[in-house]
Amino acid sequence: MSELWWAITAVAVGGYALKASGYFIPERVLERPRVTRIALLTPVALLAALTAVQVFGDGQGLVLDARAAGLAFAVVALLLRAPFLVVVVGAAAIAALVRLIAG
Repeated sequence: MSELWWAITAVAVGGYALKASGYFIPERVLERPRVTRIALLTPVALLAALTAVQVFGDGQGLVLDARAAGLAFAVVALLLRAPFLVVVVGAAAIAALVRLIAG
């Protein structure tokens, strides 16, 4: 088996072990306010990190291109409580427009 398959197997086993460990943690630990707050905020932090990497990352460097303009539109639209479809389509349109203008 190649190194890649060993890595995939290790990640799969680790993920399963992490999920299974939830059955062994006492309920009183899971009901603590700090644990609850961390559990609620972790997905938000992971999504923010993924968004930042996808928008500003290019290999090993940082870039500022049309994706940043689309993200800026999406942030403003969300602050104005625009419907999700308007946010997505508007951000894509703004990014496409900036790419068209930039050449």
